[in-house]
Amino acid sequence: MLNEKQIVDRIRVILPDLLKNVNPDEINNVINEYSISSDLKADLVYNVGLGKKKNWKIIVAVKSVGQPRFIRMAAYQLKSFLADKQYYYGIIAAPYISEESKKICLENNVGFVDLSGNCLIQFENIYISIEGRQNSFPDTRPLKMVFSAKSSRAIRLLLCNPRKLWYVKELSEEAGISIGQVSKLKERLFEKEFIQETTGQQRKKFYIDKPVELLSEWGKVYRYRFNRVQDYFSLEDTKTIENNLAEYCDKKNIAYAFTMTSGANLIAPYLRYNQVFCYVKGPLNELVENLKLKSVTSGANVSILTPFDDGVFDCMQNIDGKNVVSDIQLYLDLKQYKKRGEEAAEFILNERIKPRWEQNQNI
Repeated sequence: MLNEKQIVDRIRVILPDLLKNVNPDEINNVINEYSISSDLKADLVYNVGLGKKKNWKIIVAVKSVGQPRFIRMAAYQLKSFLADKQYYYGIIAAPYISEESKKICLENNVGFVDLSGNCLIQFENIYISIEGRQNSFPDTRPLKMVFSAKSSRAIRLLLCNPRKLWYVKELSEEAGISIGQVSKLKERLFEKEFIQETTGQQRKKFYIDKPVELLSEWGKVYRYRFNRVQDYFSLEDTKTIENNLAEYCDKKNIAYAFTMTSGANLIAPYLRYNQVFCYVKGPLNELVENLKLKSVTSGANVSILTPFDDGVFDCMQNIDGKNVVSDIQLYLDLKQYKKRGEEAAEFILNERIKPRWEQNQNI
């Protein structure tokens, strides 16, 4: 990752070259750094002459990270600083300005330049816009680390409880993971603006602010085959298999929950399906024998998933006397399932999850 000094050195070359394309009368680097506020400094200041003795001062604030959280703060401070100044224009520079960060700049009437080749500069009769360049400085910390087995327990609770305000310790206890893990997770989610903090409190609570975007990111990296999947064949029809499986697990006090097509059908009959999917915790030998299931490598109509983490059972629901995973887990399991799974996942999202989020209801 480049530090701010390295970025400043590059912007010192890039920005004048961009401005020269519109033939200003002169471009002078006036000063390298001065304070805009207690939290933000101008790293570069240029005088740009546009004829008839009209000189514009271009104030450039450099950020080493272009994530929306940091760009939002810089854009607001830059806008406030320039509010009562005539012939001043603010530009934010970073290694990469994402679409979200670009919107933030536009909303605050400041320009941007990044080291990946994108820019938007518009003042007086100057307009320079370059878009669509890929990020040459991707974040080396993959977002999928947020969705590791342990961290995903906390994510699932956040998504299932959109109204709830959390303390780190509280979420740690409910998710069954360490305070340190939740603190790191909170920091990462806050950087991406998936969560927000309450204001006016010494001990700030936090809440999920962009559940759709967070679930979408999770869906991109999640695979139901992270779990151990064992395939079987039964002579019974799907309904009989599901009834027998639920009855056996209830009788033996075994943790289970239907998912995939089985879960979707129980929640909202949507897919024609001929295969049962169910999470079951613990050894399967007695269950398989009792239900007369035959292990197969093809032609399966029963798939038993041994969960890679017990979090799949969190926020479980009971439908017609049968345990079904949460709508969040159901969406994730269906998303990458080839047999119309993505279509079913979108149905669950649009018809069940989003309406509850919009009404601020728990899932």
